[in-house]
Amino acid sequence: MNHTSLLISLALALPALAHADHGDVVLPEQKVIVSALANSYPASSDTAQMLGNLPGYGVAAGGGVSGLPVVNGFADDRLKIRIDGMEITSACANHMNAPLSYMAPSQVQRIRLIAGVTPVSAGGDSIGGTIEVHSNAPVFAAPGAGLLTQGSFGLLGRSVNNSVSSNVTASAATEAFSIGYSGAYTRSRSYEDGRGDKVLGSMVESINQSIVLAARGDGQQLTLRAGIQHIPYQGFPNQYMDMTDNHGRFANLAWQGSFGWGVLDARAYWQQTDHEMGFFSSERPGTMPMITHGKNTGYALQASLPTGVGELRLGHEFHAFRLDDYWPAVPGSMMMGPRTYLNINGGKRDRAVLFGELESKLDARWTSVLGLRGESVRMDTGDVQSYGSGMMNMADSMAATAFNARSRRQRDTNIDASALARFVPDASGSYEFALARKVRSPNLYERYSWGRGTMAMTMTNWFGDGNGYVGNMDLKPETAYTVAFTADWHGAGDDSWFVRVNPYVSRVSDYIDADVLAPFNPYMQMGAKGNLLRFANHDARLYGLNVSWQAPLAASPRWGKFTATGNAAYTRGKRSDGGGDLYRMMPLNALLGVEHAVGAWSNRIEAKVVARKDTVDARRLEPETGGYAIVNLRSQVALNKLASMHVGVSNAFNRAYADPLGGVYLSGLQANGGALQALPAEGRSFDVGLQLKF
Repeated sequence: MNHTSLLISLALALPALAHADHGDVVLPEQKVIVSALANSYPASSDTAQMLGNLPGYGVAAGGGVSGLPVVNGFADDRLKIRIDGMEITSACANHMNAPLSYMAPSQVQRIRLIAGVTPVSAGGDSIGGTIEVHSNAPVFAAPGAGLLTQGSFGLLGRSVNNSVSSNVTASAATEAFSIGYSGAYTRSRSYEDGRGDKVLGSMVESINQSIVLAARGDGQQLTLRAGIQHIPYQGFPNQYMDMTDNHGRFANLAWQGSFGWGVLDARAYWQQTDHEMGFFSSERPGTMPMITHGKNTGYALQASLPTGVGELRLGHEFHAFRLDDYWPAVPGSMMMGPRTYLNINGGKRDRAVLFGELESKLDARWTSVLGLRGESVRMDTGDVQSYGSGMMNMADSMAATAFNARSRRQRDTNIDASALARFVPDASGSYEFALARKVRSPNLYERYSWGRGTMAMTMTNWFGDGNGYVGNMDLKPETAYTVAFTADWHGAGDDSWFVRVNPYVSRVSDYIDADVLAPFNPYMQMGAKGNLLRFANHDARLYGLNVSWQAPLAASPRWGKFTATGNAAYTRGKRSDGGGDLYRMMPLNALLGVEHAVGAWSNRIEAKVVARKDTVDARRLEPETGGYAIVNLRSQVALNKLASMHVGVSNAFNRAYADPLGGVYLSGLQANGGALQALPAEGRSFDVGLQLKF
């Protein structure tokens, strides 16, 4: 069963909890602080939600399968996200096709979060952490066992949005060759909030399919993955546009060989996206097509060489991204015509990388990882054009002329460095120290979006805040200096008690924030307020504390085992120049749970408690949100070795609340007018799932 075999790993200061693949940074065993039951099945079709029970982690609301991860206050492009080693860039001015949207939760076998200080081998061009997602590994038959065949089928239904999700896997293998298939489908209507009101424009349909071919022998393995995705529609209630079509295709070839001198890993990949935005339902009418074509290509080489005290890792990577973003003219429209609007024309972003990393076991108590990474980032784009040159397009027409007159070629040379150490004085505790310098160059939209008309600016917005943005060709890369410390006190065994405390602080030079250019009224509603903003560099500081714990409560052969689990997190982000609070900082929150397991039956009750959010970004007119507490119930039973069933209730008391990371409710404003409000969260949902193996 895909979900019960899911391993969720977390490292808040150091990067590894388990040694799953060669090339992972291997440190002494650490605790997985989220129980298997808490993640035994997803209460969402969004893969970004799979890490939702980890302290310091959140999801900025988007469409039904396109939430944007947030880690310790760093979101979206500030995180490095890799899907089976591939780097996928959002090919959309609203980041509707974020990397995690290309894989369904049922297709995930292992997901690993590296928060804060990321080792250089786990990726660069990011300052907040790394999320590594691995799909189902190829299965091989045991030596002499003959042909091995297996598969699974699953269904999940949720009442809050009348959703139905299904998944199927099938594989056949000998001891040397393997072939496998994975498919996932989800469809949901717009969800209801805690008051029973429909949140307009929040429906989605998504289809993901992939195959894997693999061969192994003589210490080598070759794996080819290929797949397609189709999202016919996906509503975004906190954006001005919806997704009206998204086609994704990929091929990913990986090879690993073991030799007398060490291990060599090689990978080459290609991924292409054809994306459209517009409107597709009576809940949110309109006409304005926007089309995007994106292509990712790359390769990665890494050699792992044993040393006398550990392992040396040397690597080279290359990643190229191509982007075309254009808006066809709308027949009969004086504003959106007569020409095609060229937003990003032949955009290029290429990264070439070299890194070295040394992991050392200094003695029985000390382990260290030291790394250095250099990246060359080259960016460029072609000439652009506005819809027209008349009075209604004068601001965009003048901006296009100024943009085309400039040289647009940019090159950044970025240096990352990380130092991590772990001290284990005895069997009851460990202490981890980490510091890093991490650099991220601007994305294509941050540098090259150019429109200065209100409509054009509001089309560039992956923040869900209802504002409009224009790029800045002179942006500098962000440079973050992060220090983190983690103390872990625990008893013996995975089922014993533990307490884990992780404070951190990051100072970011040239943080890419925004400056206010002018106010405007979204959808021309006088009661609604928005700002037109320009991306700009400002220094910033982010700091916080993550705490997690586990405590056995009682155990007996008759009644089973009871365990208390929980975590709490606090994050704060501020501009260092007196510019106030940063956007989308999660307020103080805690997750308190009690789990029960007896035989094949397991249960969990949890309460998520979130404080009032009143430290908000004034430049983005970020709405305040009230404090709330919601209760979730989960139960799972293994019917036999081949079947299991789970039921649950999310938001059991149907609490009406707004998620602090949800942004604003734009589709509600379009339909009902008035003032902008925070996006309402889901109300009560009854969830039922069944998984079968064969």
